[in-house]
Amino acid sequence: MLRMKKGFLAKHGLRNIFIFILSCGALFLGILFIWVSTFKIPSLDTVEERKLSQSTKIYDSTGKILLYDVYQNTKRTPIAFDQISQYIKDATVSIEDKTFYTNSGIRPTAIIRAILVDLTTLNFSQGGSTITQQVVKNSLLTGDKSLFGGPERKIKELVLSLKLTKVISKDQILSMYLNENAYGGTLYGIEEASQSFFGKPSSDVTIAEAAYLTAIPQAPTHYSPYGTHLNELEARKNLILKEMYDDGKITKEQYDSALAEKVAFLPKSNTGIKAPHFVMFVKDYLENKYGSDVLEQGGLKVTTTLNYDLEVKAEAVAKQYATTNEQNFNGSNDAFVAIDPKTGGILTMVGSRDYFDTAIDGNFNVTTAHRQPGSTFKPFVYSEAFLKGYTPETVVFDVPTQFAANCPFDDFTSGSENNCYSPGNYDNQFRGPMTLRNALAQSINVPSVKVLYLAGIKDSINLAESMGIQSLGDANQYGLTLVLGGGEVSLLDMTSAYGVFATEGMRVPYTSILKVEDKNGKVLEQMNPQPYQVLDAEVTRKITDILSDNVARTPLYGANSVIYFGDRQVAVKTGTTNDYKDAWIVGYTPSIVVGTWAGNNDNTPMAKKVSGLIVAPMWRAFMDEVLQTVPVEIFNPPQKEDSYDIKPVLRGKWQGGISNIVQNPNYDPNIPYDSVQEILSGGVHSILYWLNKDDPRGLAPTNPADDPQFDHWEYGVRLWAQQNGYP
Repeated sequence: MLRMKKGFLAKHGLRNIFIFILSCGALFLGILFIWVSTFKIPSLDTVEERKLSQSTKIYDSTGKILLYDVYQNTKRTPIAFDQISQYIKDATVSIEDKTFYTNSGIRPTAIIRAILVDLTTLNFSQGGSTITQQVVKNSLLTGDKSLFGGPERKIKELVLSLKLTKVISKDQILSMYLNENAYGGTLYGIEEASQSFFGKPSSDVTIAEAAYLTAIPQAPTHYSPYGTHLNELEARKNLILKEMYDDGKITKEQYDSALAEKVAFLPKSNTGIKAPHFVMFVKDYLENKYGSDVLEQGGLKVTTTLNYDLEVKAEAVAKQYATTNEQNFNGSNDAFVAIDPKTGGILTMVGSRDYFDTAIDGNFNVTTAHRQPGSTFKPFVYSEAFLKGYTPETVVFDVPTQFAANCPFDDFTSGSENNCYSPGNYDNQFRGPMTLRNALAQSINVPSVKVLYLAGIKDSINLAESMGIQSLGDANQYGLTLVLGGGEVSLLDMTSAYGVFATEGMRVPYTSILKVEDKNGKVLEQMNPQPYQVLDAEVTRKITDILSDNVARTPLYGANSVIYFGDRQVAVKTGTTNDYKDAWIVGYTPSIVVGTWAGNNDNTPMAKKVSGLIVAPMWRAFMDEVLQTVPVEIFNPPQKEDSYDIKPVLRGKWQGGISNIVQNPNYDPNIPYDSVQEILSGGVHSILYWLNKDDPRGLAPTNPADDPQFDHWEYGVRLWAQQNGYP
């Protein structure tokens, strides 16, 4: 009996629970139905007003000078659907919504897939929208996507898409889509984009041009033909052509022809934009962080780090000197970056002599491009050597040296045909024994290659990366040519990394942003420098002391060169690649770092031996302006090491490595350390004879020949000693 009662209760209890769930579900669906029935399609007349009211504005560091208003003077020329090229219509449907003409405004399978991804990632950013949904989202609803508002907005988007499909035709929806699409900056609509990009009505575009126009709206800033992602724009254009061909919209002949077509974009109008390279750099950052919807419709107020007064002066200097250098040295372009090393703030960014000069691809930002830095990379290698225990007074020999282990040590040839490497110096001269101070200050190649070997390639790259050089990659791909600029880096990274020398070892990554506020004034992000130590302060003082030592660099530049400031301490390093395609100079004080590049965007060589002639004068012209904005400061000097306990070769002594201290019979009490004198013996040898390269302060090697470079270095040194009368 009890068992029957339990069964009855269990049976009827489950039924009651099921009825309760159904009732709740019905109630929820009823409420949802009533809520959905209240949805109305907003007036299409408010679309332009909405976008203008949410314009994103980018300002300089004062927050007063408007550099760029993303949607000021919005350009839009609505045209009838039948005046738009069929190529554009076909391309749009092929890439955006293949079932556009047959679906009800939504694609359930795509929605389910998008919801699943959104729920698992919790960012509500997954796509899957039809063309109709995109019209609703971009023209009839706000473009915000937030964690809590996303689901509600998505439901509205789906319902309004279904409603819109019932009240207007598919052609009208596609017409709205094409006439309202954003193409970057102030451009809206297919007609305005076609006229601005190609100088022709949208009815007359080629298949390739139609594919480009269709590619851009997905991310107008990212795919801008005036930006830095041209390879990605090209790839998306090609994908669209492939989809058109697969859908039967174009023939194989048309597809091949469109792929091969070289499409030329008209120059971008310079109306309403200041510091264009910097602005585009900031826009890329904002789009990557906040998304294209927020960038294009979010009404952000962006206060940047840019010092507009300095930017104007840098742009003027760039144009003046590039014009002269093109005539005299075949160097048509140049670039500037100035950074505050204490905050990382980018103060100026000039990516070319003229952003709007199509003859030199002026819109291409050279400051973020990867080029070989020449000898401006040497300070990172010398820093690693100093970390390991070498000193500025350490002596290595500037003599002909074969560095390739597979080549005879008496073979001073170099070339890819024999895989040998025996570099020369810029003046084809060899100087014999040199201190690291003089070798770096005068940018002598052979000693610098030896310093890289002593410091280690991997460790040198690791140090450079910690200081801000992010593009070098795997150390195994490099040889000893790295110290002469064998890797590729950007001017922006190099200038930022030199900031570590300026701040005595503190790293502050570069930034272009002081503050970002949303349309309601809420601060989304704000500069908050957090310096961290990446290099020993004493090492940076040694590097700075060398790079600001006018006496040490005089044999190369002269006593009153353009990089000598007299009453101001400025540390400077120049560099030119062996093929004369790139010329660099980076200089700094404790409060400012300025990097400059000269060359050609297409990598054609300039006239030979031009770093001093091209880069230094333009850098000096701008640096004179910059120094007026920062305080007069003195570099902290490095500590001096003059103990006899240090190996002679580390103290500048090359005549012998065995030290014997004796009393000085001619002692002068007014001269420090004159009571004794040092007598050296052991003969003239390479540094590898006297020390272990990985432990220069430790015991001398018992068998120097164990080092694979010893015989190669020793041969050149012994040859020099014999030629100069030393035992």
